[in-house]
Amino acid sequence: MTLRLSQISEIVDGEIVGDPDLLVDGANPPEEALESEITLLDDAKQTHLIVDSKATAVVTREPVDLPGVSQVVVANPHSAFAKLVSFFRPPVDSEVPGSGIDGTAEIDPTATIHPSAVIAAGVKIGPGCRVMPGVVVMPRCEIGSDCVLHSGVKLYEYTRLGDRVVVHAGAILGAHGFGYRQHEGRHLPTAQLGFVQIENDVEIGASTTIDRGTYGSTRVGEGTKIDNQVMIAHNCQIGRHNLICSQVGIAGSCHTGDYVVLAGQVGLKDHVHLGNQTIVGAQAGVMEDCEGNQVLLGSPATNQREQMQIMAVERRLPEMRRELRKLQREVESQRQQLGELGEGRKAA
Repeated sequence: MTLRLSQISEIVDGEIVGDPDLLVDGANPPEEALESEITLLDDAKQTHLIVDSKATAVVTREPVDLPGVSQVVVANPHSAFAKLVSFFRPPVDSEVPGSGIDGTAEIDPTATIHPSAVIAAGVKIGPGCRVMPGVVVMPRCEIGSDCVLHSGVKLYEYTRLGDRVVVHAGAILGAHGFGYRQHEGRHLPTAQLGFVQIENDVEIGASTTIDRGTYGSTRVGEGTKIDNQVMIAHNCQIGRHNLICSQVGIAGSCHTGDYVVLAGQVGLKDHVHLGNQTIVGAQAGVMEDCEGNQVLLGSPATNQREQMQIMAVERRLPEMRRELRKLQREVESQRQQLGELGEGRKAA
C-alpha cells in the first residue's frame, strides 16, 4: 500500500516539513529503509543515520537540517513510527490457528509437509522444502527453496528464510525481543513489530532462539553457521559466513562483519560492532567495538596480545604475593631495628 506524506501526517497527528505529496510505501529503521520508505530519528544529534540512509522521509521530534528529506514532526516519534510500521506490516491476529495447512498458504507441489505440522494463513513455502513433525509456521512467513525445518521448529509471523536454510529441532525464530520501558513503577513492553530475516545457506542449531527486530529485521547473513543453544537478540545484524558456537549470547542491536568467529559461551554487550574476521575466544565478554582482523580474549575482552600479558601476570600472582609478604616482613624487621637503635641512642 502507498500513502502520501500528507496522509501519514494525519495518521500520526504530525506536521509536515517538505513535500506533502511524497509517496511512501513502507516504514523501516534508517539502515534498512529503501528510497520509497519513511524512517525514524529519535535524537536530533544522530542526523548522520538519516544522511547515510536511503529513506526520503523521516519521523522526528523536531525539524532538523536534512536537505532532500521530508519530515513528519510529532511529539512522540517512537509511538508514531510504531503506528506506521503496523500500518504497512499489519499485526497478525492472535487467534489460535487450525491444524494442518491453512487454505491461503502457498505451498510448492515439490515441498514435503508432515501431517502434524501447522502452516498458518498467508505462508509461502518454496520448492524442495521439507517440514518435519511438530513444526509451526505462523502467518505471513516466507520460506525459500530447499529449506529443511526439523522437528519442533517454530517460526513466528513474518519470518523470512532464504534458500537452502536448515533449522534444527526446537529452534525458535521471531519471538518478541526482551525490550521494556518503565512507567509508574511497572515494566511495559516496547514495540516488537519487526521480523527475522535468514539469508541463503544458513544453518541454525537446535534450541537456538533469534528474536524479531523492534521495527525492522534481525538479520543473519548468507552462509553463517549457528551452533546449538545460541541466543541472538532483537535488531542484531549478523554478517556473512560467521561461525557462532554453542551457548553464545548476543545482546540487542549488535552488528558483526563477515567471517566473524564467536567461540563457545561468548557474550556480546548490546550495540557492539565487530568488524570483519574478528575472532572471539571462548567465554569472553565483549564490551566494546572491534575494528576487525583481531583476536579477542577474556572478560572484559581485549586483544590477544594484551590479554596474554594479563594472563601471564595473573599466573604469577601467587609468587608475587609470597614476595610481597616477604618484603613486608623485612620492612617490619627493619622498622623494629631502627626503633631499638633510636631507643638506645636516647638512653645514651
